[in-house]
Amino acid sequence: MGRLPLLGALPIIVLLTVSACARPTGDFGRAERNVLNDEIMPAIGNTISDGSRFNLADQEIEMRDRVWRYLVAPHAYDWFGDVAVEFQRTRITPISNKPLKTRKYYDWLHSERFASSRVRYTRIEEDAIADLGMMPSAFASVCAVIEIDRQRGLASNQIAGLEDEVSVNAMKRHAENEAVIGWFARSVSYRYESYSYALDHLLVETPHEEAIGANARLNELAVWVEAAQRGDFCGDFGSHGNRDSTAIPSRVLRSAPDEGPYRK
Repeated sequence: MGRLPLLGALPIIVLLTVSACARPTGDFGRAERNVLNDEIMPAIGNTISDGSRFNLADQEIEMRDRVWRYLVAPHAYDWFGDVAVEFQRTRITPISNKPLKTRKYYDWLHSERFASSRVRYTRIEEDAIADLGMMPSAFASVCAVIEIDRQRGLASNQIAGLEDEVSVNAMKRHAENEAVIGWFARSVSYRYESYSYALDHLLVETPHEEAIGANARLNELAVWVEAAQRGDFCGDFGSHGNRDSTAIPSRVLRSAPDEGPYRK
């Protein structure tokens, strides 16, 4: 049997490597750049995919690094499909629109041996708070890329004498940016749904008053989820987290004697 061609072997090598080592997180929730994830894998993706040959603008790199944290969940390995995310992010495989199972986060909380059943509620609240803290900068980075695409489109249409391939690459880059933005919107929605699924089931499994704090944070997160679903990335970021948090009604908590809050 002949040796496997290098191009065919590289994705397998990368798969094994990524499976053993998740992409690290840097400051402010952004991805920490490294040779494997930011040079080798994108180079393979460029060879395999029929994407734009334009260099990424600073704003496009920033957006990809900012939204990355919402695509994966390092604290609950692979409930977000960490390996699949890296292959899609680097264009080795196409970005998938396939719905993900929202119960994976709850399954992880359920199986983890915490010192107290109350800690599971605290974990949901802390994860939602972490998402909320990075949301303004993620939205701002998406807004910046939307503006870059607008400027690129104007230049492409107004500058005379450009080769056809320049316009083609501009359109491909716009499509790629749109795909990443859509992926981000689906991911924040998936996070909200996963947290909500977990909270609903914990309210039945181990009712505790800590559910009230978790529920409040999810109502705040719901406002950002709605904005992402609308494509409203360039609004007043400062007001998103301070609005009346009833955009997506959640569970209703009431007190029951000796049982704490529960859902009715």
